[in-house]
This record gives sequence, structure tokens and C-alpha cells, in this order.
Amino acid sequence: MTQFLQQLINGLSLGSIFAVLALGLAMVYGTLGILNFAYGELIAITGYTMYFATQAGLSFWLSALIGAVAAAVASILMQLLVFRPLQGTGFVTLLFASFALSQVLQGIFRQAISPRAKGIPAPEVLSNVFEFGGLRISVLNVVTFVVAMVSLGLFALFMRTSRSGLQMRAAALDLTTTRLQGVSAGRVILLAFALSGILAGIAGVLWISRTGTVTPTTGATPILVAFVAVVLGGLGSTVGAVVGGFVFGILEVFLEAYLPSGVVPFQFAFALIAVAVVLFARPEGLFGKAVEVKV
Repeated sequence: MTQFLQQLINGLSLGSIFAVLALGLAMVYGTLGILNFAYGELIAITGYTMYFATQAGLSFWLSALIGAVAAAVASILMQLLVFRPLQGTGFVTLLFASFALSQVLQGIFRQAISPRAKGIPAPEVLSNVFEFGGLRISVLNVVTFVVAMVSLGLFALFMRTSRSGLQMRAAALDLTTTRLQGVSAGRVILLAFALSGILAGIAGVLWISRTGTVTPTTGATPILVAFVAVVLGGLGSTVGAVVGGFVFGILEVFLEAYLPSGVVPFQFAFALIAVAVVLFARPEGLFGKAVEVKV
């Protein structure tokens, strides 16, 4: 039982990062109708910003704040420079544009900075471990979970109580009708990208704190999981995206803990198979609505 609880704690910590990322991804999908392949590069931008800030002598915490802001600014620039000019061209065009943007940014990171990993030292306090009832809980796991939950809570509060949040929820349901009510579609989309960038920055800080390094492809794994989480939860459902992130994080940790040692390297593949089984039984996702096809 102790081992089960230990792995559950680890899974909740990892899953909370995926949940924050998936929420940001789902937000952009809800307003613009696109799954942004370049979203993972916001994590790399956060990491590189933190690297240069710490190299300049700034503290880890201040560097983390600057990194999150940099991710938000980068997300806004993505919308203004890439997606806004292509708005109305169709889902496939926007999808390929986001993929191209992802590859371009990775190339810039390799050529302008380095293809090698850059270390970002985290405060020693994060590596401390305390024991409680036979459980070993790291400070990093606690900080990760708390920061993620506070971020998710503030987002939910913003969406439910603010005028801008109401406009974003309306736009996610029907952007055309929302525009006819006098709401600026451009402003709503820009706000969605800004908030998703902040969420990516927060998740990026938490991810970098775990890995301790940043590379041009740092965002590849977490963004892939975020995509899976969004689909698992149900496209268009922010609640589903969050739940999907937690489910995948917990599933990955438990597979690593309980699979035979010979197949542990394939834990990610097994996790994807488990998700595929769920989607086979419920194609619309855990919280998605079934689509009625008329012939």
C-alpha cells in the first residue's frame, strides 16, 4: 500500500505539469480550432530564458518568472506573426503552419544557441526529501503540485468570474455568434494565446526544475503528452484536458513502477496503448460530446 501511495504522489506531481500544458493547448484549440504543434517550443523558450538569466547572475526564482513572461510574449507573437495572417484559411493550413513554426524555432535554437543541453541549476531546497508515514516526498513534487493546482484554480476563477473569461467561453462555443454580439474576435484569440503562453511558461519552469537542462527539443515529450491528454479528455473540453493530463501522468508513473524491468523503456508506448483502448471504447474522449454524423 505504501508503494502504491508513493507512486500516486509521484504521478500526481508529473500529471499536474501535463494538466497545465494540456489546458493551454485546449484553450487555443477552443478559440482558434487548431492544435498548435509549436506549443512545445514555448517550454524551450522558457528554459533558454532561464538559462541566460541565471548565467547573468539572477536567482532561479526571478529567472523562472522572466521565463514564464517570455513564453507568454512568444505565444502572442506566434498569433500575431503566423496564425493571424492565416486565419480563415482552414484547419489543415493552420496545422501545417504550426508544425513548420515548430521546426523553424528548433532550428534557430540549434544554430543561434547550441544543439547541446544547457544546464540550469535548481535551488538545493527543491532536492530535499521528507518522510511521512513511510512515504518519501520530495520538496520538488510538493512545489510542482501546489504551483500547478494554484495555476489551474486561478484560471478557473478567471474564466468563471471575469468579463474576458466569459467572452472566451462564449467564443469557444461559437466564435461567429460571439462576434455578432460585439465581442472582438481578435482580442479574444490574442488573450487565449497570452494565457496559454503563461500556462506553458509555468509548466516549462516546473519541467525544467525536474530535468535540470534545456535543449532545442525540450518541449517535444511534454507537448506530445499534452496532445494525447487533450484527445483523451475530449477535444474542446478544458476540464477533460486537465483530467487527461493527470490520468496520463499517473499512468506513466505506475507503468514505470510496476512493469517488468525488461519492458520499462517502452512505458510510454504502453501508456499510449492504454489511451488508445479508452478512445476505442469512447472515441469522443472522457469529457467530449459524441458527434452525430448525418448521412
